[in-house]
Amino acid sequence: MALGVVDHLVVSSATLSEGVAYIEDLLGVSMSEGGEHPIMGTHNALLSLGPATYLEVISVNPDADAPDHARWFDLDYFTGPARLTNWALRVPDLHQALLRAPEGSGDELQLSRGDLRWDMAVPADGRLPFAGCAPGLLSWQGDLPAPRLPDHGLRLAALEITHPEAEALRVALHPLVQDPRISVHSGQPGLAAWIDTPAGLVQL
Repeated sequence: MALGVVDHLVVSSATLSEGVAYIEDLLGVSMSEGGEHPIMGTHNALLSLGPATYLEVISVNPDADAPDHARWFDLDYFTGPARLTNWALRVPDLHQALLRAPEGSGDELQLSRGDLRWDMAVPADGRLPFAGCAPGLLSWQGDLPAPRLPDHGLRLAALEITHPEAEALRVALHPLVQDPRISVHSGQPGLAAWIDTPAGLVQL
């Protein structure tokens, strides 16, 4: 069974404009317009991190109807400044990945935005396992979004995950992804990413 690869980083924000401003100020490049997710009542903006990886700023869409279920990435309860909150893992077979994923990784949903189509596992309560440190699992059907984005020369250099149950998280991730850029350490739940930019490494 083929392992997954890092698909994208998720930066949550109280408003889309706030999140976009945060990333553009931090990385010194312009983000691209994303779109809306009516089934979740959210919208996003995107930034290339290479030919198959990207960064997503996502927030509740104030102009959309509120869904009758929890929004993904625990956005219903997001507060504070824009920050890196989650990451997504692209897998070749979502059903098979869920058989090996941590309990609570979610149920399969068929999703779309414009002409993009993907299947994603979304927990019923919107909260991914290990306090959001476990990845959101998805499988694209057709084109990936990353190649459509302007390439500003940014690349994901490292993703550091901290959690008080670090060893349990390492064990949970092992059958899903093995990527030298990912490291797991003991500590309070959280994520930190290092982005390689033309001006040097920047921590997100």
